[in-house]
Amino acid sequence: MEPAGTLERGLSVLRVLAADPGRRMRATDLVRATGLARSTVDRVLATLVHLGHLRAEGRDVLLAPPLMELGAAYLACDGLRESLSPLAGRLAAELDESVSLAVRDGDGVRFVGQFTRRRTMSVAFRVGDLLPAGRCAAGLALLDPAAPWAEDDQLIEPGLIAVALPVRDPDGKAACAVSVVSHTSRHTVAGLRAHALPRLRATVAEMEAVLAAGAREPHRPRTGTLAGTREGGPSGADGSRAAKEELGMGYLQSLARGLAVLVSLGSARGGCTLAESAKVTGLPRATVRRAAQTLEGLGYAAADGNRYVLLPKVLELGYAHLSGRTFGEVVQPHLADLVARVRESASVAVLSGDDVLYVARVPTVSIMSVNITVGTRFPAYATSMGRVLLAGLPAERVAAIEPKPLSQHTITSPEGLAAAVRRAAADGYALVDQELEEGVRSIAVPVHGPDGRVVAAVNVATHASKASRDHLLRDVLPELRRTAARMEADLAHTGRLP
Repeated sequence: MEPAGTLERGLSVLRVLAADPGRRMRATDLVRATGLARSTVDRVLATLVHLGHLRAEGRDVLLAPPLMELGAAYLACDGLRESLSPLAGRLAAELDESVSLAVRDGDGVRFVGQFTRRRTMSVAFRVGDLLPAGRCAAGLALLDPAAPWAEDDQLIEPGLIAVALPVRDPDGKAACAVSVVSHTSRHTVAGLRAHALPRLRATVAEMEAVLAAGAREPHRPRTGTLAGTREGGPSGADGSRAAKEELGMGYLQSLARGLAVLVSLGSARGGCTLAESAKVTGLPRATVRRAAQTLEGLGYAAADGNRYVLLPKVLELGYAHLSGRTFGEVVQPHLADLVARVRESASVAVLSGDDVLYVARVPTVSIMSVNITVGTRFPAYATSMGRVLLAGLPAERVAAIEPKPLSQHTITSPEGLAAAVRRAAADGYALVDQELEEGVRSIAVPVHGPDGRVVAAVNVATHASKASRDHLLRDVLPELRRTAARMEADLAHTGRLP
């Protein structure tokens, strides 16, 4: 297959999967939906799974968080969300209403920023969602940017109202629209306009000043800052060659390279030249040109002078669905994989006061198993997950805990607890042996957020008669660490915290 054709076929498979992400699909479903040969679909899926964009569960294939790097590349190339989010978030706080940023995408508008106020009736739009331009305030503002304002009085959904204004770039063109969104239980559309429009106008003026200042900044591509640039990088090493050698004919090197080119176009606000993309990816310029031209033909990129820029359509490739996943939904598949490997129950918990709160769990099927459900709380001081979570807190916070005996093995002195927490911090894991309950032995490691802070813990718990301490340290701990690393990688893409 020709490189351009391969990239087009790979993107067609992604579009089908992203169009109905709630449906579990198999290769045969994709053959029917795309019209591609089964052998082609199999190779596309093998490549996308290898890249981490898809996840295989038996014969089903599902979207995976690393696929978000494609949409993230568009958002970085466009630069609007990064530039305007602080002002949009401030506006939402000032008005106590949800605020959205949206851009034109064909006959619709696609959201690139959401700043939602949490209420019983709250806005459920996600970054990447597409709405008809003529049926929402943001779209109306972009269709007629000369109008004094645009409003949506329940056009898209009963009860939903909004008022919006365009934000113009330094050339005077409407770059995006910012809308204030509410519900008829809080305002009439006239009341929302009176409440929001003065602050909205002032914020739009500030946003336009930010865009004008950004236009004066020099164009500086960022080398190797996006995950998709793993195809190559500054060294010029083409990482797809190793994958091709490993997977053979099942790996479509040209698809991997084409996706790397797509992501590389987001390495600089305002896009990249072919030479800059070649430098970022380490690929030949001719390969980059073919991929860029294919992306342009499919509506994912456009030539802007000597640069190629990504277009909002890139967000259709699963970004909205994946960005809407909760923390528990992100970590759950990795827990299931862990349980399949170690054949013991596994859980993820967060710190809630002085307790651990279980937010995800996969039990193993056994006559004798640890019976815990999501929502269960235990004292943090007597659990392995609690120890690694407490290790991320200041020492004085740990010293304030008063441990009480829960079994004959429980550490009950503040000094003993402090020492155990320090040991967990130094070792990077905690093993708790029957301190919570007689017979329950568990081992846990921390899960870090994108900023490096400990945000959760993952553990394996078993009955002491089934697994020795040596077994947990020798066989389970390495698997726990691998699982935590995979969770952290996915959380880095989704930005989801518990």
